[in-house]
Amino acid sequence: MAEARIFADLKQDHDRQRDLLGRIVETSGDSPERRELFEALRKELQAHAAAEEESLYATMLADPDLRDDARHSVSEHKEVDDLLGELVETDMSSSQWLQKFKELKHRYEHHIDEEEEEMFPAAAEELSDAQEARLAEVFETRKPKEYERAEHEQPGDARE
Repeated sequence: MAEARIFADLKQDHDRQRDLLGRIVETSGDSPERRELFEALRKELQAHAAAEEESLYATMLADPDLRDDARHSVSEHKEVDDLLGELVETDMSSSQWLQKFKELKHRYEHHIDEEEEEMFPAAAEELSDAQEARLAEVFETRKPKEYERAEHEQPGDARE
């Protein structure tokens, strides 16, 4: 069976995020390249997390067999958002910034690996094809709106 569109959409985002993480860790100091790449990553992670929570996670939370996985992932999103907020507040030229970024990279890569290897397959077993198609539509509609929102909101800002 072909991979459901919702999981393909999420995996495509994850691949883009892995690329940004890898490119940022290769930068140094408070350079224009680091600033540009980090800002792209920040908006991408904020938009992705919000759209994923509003689509896949919302549905998983309603399913007793998937609820624990969804709660775990929402918690990890909060940790990543907190780290992003700390990075925004830290001088990019400091060694603390790079150290904190590497912690974010490690935690986020662990999170998305866990999603792809464990959570997505478990959800695919429980969700119907119609549910998966609806979730893809919700995600694909929400992501651009959440990206626009991320343009104006820093990590950790109160969500409406």
